[in-house]
Amino acid sequence: MTTSIKKRLGVLWNILLIVFCCIWLYPVYIIVVNSFKSRSEMYENFLALPKHFTMEYYLGAFQKMNFFIAFKNSLIVTVISCIIILVLTSMTAWMFVRSGNRLSKFLFSVLIVTMLVPFQTIMMPLMQEMNSMQKATGIAFKDSLGGLIFMYIGFGAGMGVFLYDGFIRASVPASLEEAAYIDGASVWRVFWQVVFPILKPITVTVTILNVIWIWNDYLLPSLTLTSVENKTIPLAMALFFGQYNIQWNMSMAALTFAIIPVIIFYLSAQKYIVKGVAAGAVKG
Repeated sequence: MTTSIKKRLGVLWNILLIVFCCIWLYPVYIIVVNSFKSRSEMYENFLALPKHFTMEYYLGAFQKMNFFIAFKNSLIVTVISCIIILVLTSMTAWMFVRSGNRLSKFLFSVLIVTMLVPFQTIMMPLMQEMNSMQKATGIAFKDSLGGLIFMYIGFGAGMGVFLYDGFIRASVPASLEEAAYIDGASVWRVFWQVVFPILKPITVTVTILNVIWIWNDYLLPSLTLTSVENKTIPLAMALFFGQYNIQWNMSMAALTFAIIPVIIFYLSAQKYIVKGVAAGAVKG
């Protein structure tokens, strides 16, 4: 293949990448542009730039959805859920890999199967079970951030263990742990000082996947949370979509509020996600 043909193919490939990027970013453009328009201007041409940039609809959305309260609730649920998922799934996967007995393999298979079950098929039995547990224990599982966190931990366990399991098999040599044991380290110290630092790429990957999922989730909070003070951002955004009226400009502004934290978090950790997913998918 001549140099000129390679250059032409390179230019064509770059053009295709630009086209696909534009297609991918098209919804984001629609959201941001229309968040500055009035409803009449948006209905005239939703693709055009706004004639007058104003923060009126951002301020209106900010007040109507009680953004600070919703943001605080989403942050609490996302951060606590992710931390507990990371701690429990990393330790579980490590013990599964190092024990290697039939019980570990069976429990690993059970966790993997949970990833294949659609949430819609179990959401009603789940709510009934939460009601039963609340009556039996007196602990508020419904309409509480703690109950929502509890359910997110359960639903996030399968994927976390699966990714950590593959990464540990491929990238964590048992010889390092054996050397630490010979030096007198306990199991707890071996995991946190020897194993867990090596898990940084897959830990970031699991964190990103769970943050995006939990932060943007609407269905589970809508079944669990009912009071205004417990609403997360996706639930607060539903206020703009009424039965007879939809405030599109304010909803676009609210969507912009919602996606900014996730974008910032993703950009700050994106270099780990490809490496982590690739390594976590390898089964040794």
